[in-house]
Amino acid sequence: MRIEELILEGFKSYPERTTITGWDPSFNAITGLNGSGKSNILDAICFVLGITNMSAMRAQNQQDLIYKRGQAGVTKASVTIVFDNSDKSTSPAGFENCKQITVTRQIALPNLSKYLLNGHKSQQQMIQTLFQSVQLNINNPNFLIMQGRITKVLNMRPQEILGMVEEAAGTRMFEERKDKAKKTMGKKEKRVQEITAVLNEEITPKLNTLRQEKRSFLQWQKACSEFEKSDRVLKAWEWTEMTDRVSRKEHDIEEKHQEEKRLNESKKNWSREINAAESQMEQVVKERDRELKKGGKFKQLEDDVQELGKTVVKIRTQIDLKNGTISDEKEKARTLETALREANKALEKKRTDVEKLRKSYAATTEKHKTLQDTLTSSEELLQTLLTGLSSMSSGQSGGGYMGQLADARARVAQAAAEEEQSRVKLASAQKDLKALQARWKEVEREANDGKKNLAAMKSEVEKFRQRVQQCAWNEEQDLAIEEGLRDARNAVRIASEHRDNIKQRLPALDFNYTPPHPNFDRSKVKGLVASLITLDAENFDKSTALEITAGGRLYNVVVQDEKIGRDLLQHGQLRKRVTIIPLNKISARTLPQQKLHAAKRLAGDKVHTALSLVYYDNQVANAIAYVFGDTLICDDAEAAKLVTFNREVNTKSVTLAGDVYDPSGTLSGGAAPSSSGILVKVQDLLEAERKFGEASGRLQQLEREEARSKDVREKWKRSVRELEVKEHEMRLLEEQVGGSNASKINADVEKTAELIAELQASVVAAQEKQRDAKAECKKLERDMEEFKNNKDGKIDQLKSDGTTMKTNLQRHNVVLKTEQKELQTAILELEQMEQDLEADKSGLDEANASIEKLVKELEQQKLALKKSEADHAKAEGKLQAERATLAGFDNELEELEKVIKAKKQSVSDADLEIKKIEHDVQSLGKERTAAMNHVQGLEKQFEWILEEQEQFGRRGGAYDFAALNMAQLKEKVKELESKSKGMKKKINPKSVNMTDSVEKQEASLKKMLSQVLKDKEKIEQTIEELDRYKRDALEKTWSKVNGDFGGIFAELLPGNFAKLQPPEGQDLTQGLEVKVRLGSVWKQSLTELSGGQRSLIALSLIMSLLQFKPAPMYILDEIDAALDLSHTQHIGQLFKNRFKGSQFIVVSLKEGLFTNANVLFRTRFRDGTSVVERTAQRSGSSLYESESHDGRLARRGAAS
Repeated sequence: MRIEELILEGFKSYPERTTITGWDPSFNAITGLNGSGKSNILDAICFVLGITNMSAMRAQNQQDLIYKRGQAGVTKASVTIVFDNSDKSTSPAGFENCKQITVTRQIALPNLSKYLLNGHKSQQQMIQTLFQSVQLNINNPNFLIMQGRITKVLNMRPQEILGMVEEAAGTRMFEERKDKAKKTMGKKEKRVQEITAVLNEEITPKLNTLRQEKRSFLQWQKACSEFEKSDRVLKAWEWTEMTDRVSRKEHDIEEKHQEEKRLNESKKNWSREINAAESQMEQVVKERDRELKKGGKFKQLEDDVQELGKTVVKIRTQIDLKNGTISDEKEKARTLETALREANKALEKKRTDVEKLRKSYAATTEKHKTLQDTLTSSEELLQTLLTGLSSMSSGQSGGGYMGQLADARARVAQAAAEEEQSRVKLASAQKDLKALQARWKEVEREANDGKKNLAAMKSEVEKFRQRVQQCAWNEEQDLAIEEGLRDARNAVRIASEHRDNIKQRLPALDFNYTPPHPNFDRSKVKGLVASLITLDAENFDKSTALEITAGGRLYNVVVQDEKIGRDLLQHGQLRKRVTIIPLNKISARTLPQQKLHAAKRLAGDKVHTALSLVYYDNQVANAIAYVFGDTLICDDAEAAKLVTFNREVNTKSVTLAGDVYDPSGTLSGGAAPSSSGILVKVQDLLEAERKFGEASGRLQQLEREEARSKDVREKWKRSVRELEVKEHEMRLLEEQVGGSNASKINADVEKTAELIAELQASVVAAQEKQRDAKAECKKLERDMEEFKNNKDGKIDQLKSDGTTMKTNLQRHNVVLKTEQKELQTAILELEQMEQDLEADKSGLDEANASIEKLVKELEQQKLALKKSEADHAKAEGKLQAERATLAGFDNELEELEKVIKAKKQSVSDADLEIKKIEHDVQSLGKERTAAMNHVQGLEKQFEWILEEQEQFGRRGGAYDFAALNMAQLKEKVKELESKSKGMKKKINPKSVNMTDSVEKQEASLKKMLSQVLKDKEKIEQTIEELDRYKRDALEKTWSKVNGDFGGIFAELLPGNFAKLQPPEGQDLTQGLEVKVRLGSVWKQSLTELSGGQRSLIALSLIMSLLQFKPAPMYILDEIDAALDLSHTQHIGQLFKNRFKGSQFIVVSLKEGLFTNANVLFRTRFRDGTSVVERTAQRSGSSLYESESHDGRLARRGAAS
């Protein structure tokens, strides 16, 4: 790609449109006088190529590129270059079909710039990319050598020369990319830190919290789901149980009816037998009667004995009843006496409280009246002082201060009269007290004796109380041990019934025998194998496999030795055939450890030995090992196949589903065994046995405690009875002392003393009233005096006092009403207590009267009993004498009576049994109805029951009740319900979505972090690769440039040589320096060379660099300034010989250089503007002398 045409308009010294055409494809020269605009042509070319460094075009800014900086009417500058693009091999990518490429760059004031590519607007980056693709990178130019470049090369340091070689090699691009990569890596590192900070400070803590909340929510969901599932199974089991109960109850009712029918038939038979025996007995009696009629008074004696016997029994019964009634009445009387004493104490306390309340209420009422009177007086006084009128009734003394003063004086007089009256009464009371005290001295000894006796009785009662307390027993302990025994017996009964119910459901485990001989040791019969095994709940799912492993051996009986087994079989009266396992003879086989280790290695936790899944007592270990042997239990068929048919194991195995794998190759499976679940059910039986044992142990312990404390309890009961007797005697003595004359006189003395104290208080109160009234008189007199001097102030004071008095009166009114209410309530309570006391007294009197009457009747009945017993004994003696003659008849009658009695007893027992059956039938009917109602309630509440009832109890299904422990399931449902309710308050339902969102964010950030780290790693690898590529390219470039440098210098200065080499002791990548040999002498420094020689060295270096990577175009600006003519000609020839295929545009003032050019452009400065002329096939001697010759072509303005 080369220049065909250059068009300038408004650019620097070319204000008008100037078109320069006829560019030679190889060597073009531009010459002219200084300032004529020759270098501006090179600036214009650089301008279009996109140079951004204004100083390279000798300008400070874009305005300097416009003609006269836009001051001469030209406000824009435009440069267009038309490139020849006919050579497709060197054409830019995408422009192979364009024969010409036109690039225009325009700038305009104030600061506008644009590019046109083939007439279309384009971006600067696109233009630069276009030129860079053909080795014309204007911002890193190897094809452009401007003025002063030669001088700069001469003064370069080794590192700068190395930089020129790097530019020629293109490794500068590597450095730029490396720097860019480092910047990118820094950004990546910063991004890594940012992402890590976000993850550590924001995402991870938040995510941990959300995950915890999510786990809590999922646990709550799981608990709810598990609760619903378990509750559903529980309801299904409950429905099934209730349905089965209905069926069982109906079956039980039917059995009861059959039993009743059988008993009725038996009853009829017994009745017929009774009738027959009675007929026979009548016959014997008749025969005996005939004998009696023949021989004496037996009949009369027998009747007498019978009547007397009935009388004795009747009287004894009456005496027993009377004794019981007397005991009840005495207990009732003691209770009433205790209640009466307590009621008297409470009544006295209540009377004291009422009296206190009366006094308090009277005082409060008096104070309230005083406050009311004071307020009324104050209001009347204020009204009188304000209006001169009084609202007081005519009966009062008047209004104002004078009226109040009169009232106060009247109160003084009244209080004095009350004091006098109280003194008179006080003198009378004191006189009465002296008389009573004289009488008291007369009876004081009697009163003291009564008090002493009462004190002695109280002391004796207290001793009995202490004796009761010292018995190491009390009523609470007695009640506790009775309740404990009752509860323990009830617990034993319930546990026994529960155990028996479970046994009834497990008939296969029923093993009963009769002791073969007396003193047989039952502990040597261990029981059935199935009842000797304990299975953890977590291994319930392996019960089927264990049952199939054991087979019929589960029902073998384990005994201590073969002798016990032989005794059982021969003399144990066994009801069914059994197999005996004697512990001393049985030989067990177990799985070798190496086989177990091999099986574990093959199937891991999916394989277990059967023995390892059950628990048993060490005494029966051999029997259990014999039953389960060396069989393996596998979780699934895959594990079973692995271990069974492996050469290292080669052992029989059973899966959880019940399939049997035998090393011989046989497989067994199909339906579950008939005993399926027996091991699980046995656990319930073992648990029931354990609970029964605990309850029995508890009962025995309590019974032993009762036996140990029997003596203490009896002693305590005797002491309590003695204490009750003494307390009764003390109450009687208290009543006697309290009802004596001395007690009455003492009470009168105390009442008189109290009256004297009240009268003395009345005297003091009257004196207080007098002092208050006198003080009020003095106050009223002072107020009258103050009112005369300060009327308004006194009225204000009275108003304020009236307001305060009203407030105090209102408060006191509340207190008065409260005390009035309390007093009324207390009076009502007192009246009720008095009524209750009277009722208790009446009841006690009635009870005592009843006891006296009963005791009298009892004495009479005892006398009657004594007389009747004597008569009966006398008659019995006579009868025995007569009976001796009738022994034969009596024996026969006795036998008949026994038969009749036995039959009647059977009939009676049958009647009782029938009644019991009827009661049981009624109870069973109620239970059946309750169960049916429960079933209907469940079906109504849970509609899914009827839909899924076919699945209830199905083995392996969701409702496999046999595989579940319902008691544990109920506890589990309660726990889950409580747990779900408790967790519901703490969960965050949004946590799942929030967690997913934050986890996605975390994953995105981690993915981003991973990508950033990968990018960083790639960048580091790229930097290493760039360093390697740079060194390789640098070595190749240095080798090529160094050879061309020496050759070009030898051409320019024959007989001499130059080279580039690293400074001594340094590497190629650290710098290069120029070494010159003139003749045969290597110069130590370039300073030893002349100016021309140094210029040739610099020019040779530049030419070698240009030749390393030829560009389609080279621009040289006065590179021959320091050379003489001969050297200039050599340079021109060098361009032609060494740079074939490249277009040279050279600015020079020396003829030796441009005479070698094919086309010469000469610039002139005319009328303030630059003009360009083209010359081809010219003569070198006439270049500056003639402006027109053959082939000369001038361009000005538009293209010609």
